[in-house]
Amino acid sequence: MTDAPAPLLDGIHTVLTPEYVEFRFTLAGLYSRFLAWLVDAVLVMMGTSALLVGLSLGMAAFPGFASALGIVLYFLVDWGYGITLESVWSGQTVGKKLLGLRVIQRSGVRIGFHHAALRNLARPVDRLPLFYLVGGVTALLSGSHQRLGDMLAGTLVVRERRLKLPSAIGVPAGQGLLADPLFVSRVKRLGTEAREAVLSAVLRREELSMEARLRLFSVLGAKLQELLAMEKPAHLSDEKWTLLVAAALLPASGGAPTVRGRAVAA
Repeated sequence: MTDAPAPLLDGIHTVLTPEYVEFRFTLAGLYSRFLAWLVDAVLVMMGTSALLVGLSLGMAAFPGFASALGIVLYFLVDWGYGITLESVWSGQTVGKKLLGLRVIQRSGVRIGFHHAALRNLARPVDRLPLFYLVGGVTALLSGSHQRLGDMLAGTLVVRERRLKLPSAIGVPAGQGLLADPLFVSRVKRLGTEAREAVLSAVLRREELSMEARLRLFSVLGAKLQELLAMEKPAHLSDEKWTLLVAAALLPASGGAPTVRGRAVAA
């Protein structure tokens, strides 16, 4: 993994896979991250306020305890909100989704629960002394725009990349393997990681050098044969085989999928 020199607002994070295929991710700037945080902060405050209103009747006789409880509830809701959504939505919260941002690992793959937990539990330190001053300064000085929580968790915040569906994927549904119910049913049972790897490779293949492209699809083609428990037809190249799998993954309407900012893990 390497980091290219980052300008003030946005930078580039480059990931080199074991197959020597390079993927570039646009790092989210501080402004867009602040706006995403602002949306999330409003939602957290609303959630905390709703809980406090629900408890207000029982706490009316203990105003001091109610104030302390409010602070505790705020941190619990704040931590729970960030950890839960980033774990379930693959690195996104409501604010990040609206701003087109996503948290990923430095290796380019999606984050897990422990990544989301570490980066969110470190927020109180990043917020010191107020308005994320520590986190903001750290992100400015970091070449990868990482606040302390990101450094601790080994994560980055990137701009989500949306790629249009190339016409080469749009194979008519009645041709070849796409008319085979067994092939289609096995493809539909592929896990999320495999689906994203296939679509990401297919959509970005034009960006790769020929050598890297051949190497990537050779590895991916062999992996798909293993996952589908099917032999690749002899007349198909590894790339055409992967294209057929990608076509089988697409909805019948041919809508363009969104590939999130992540590397292909073959």
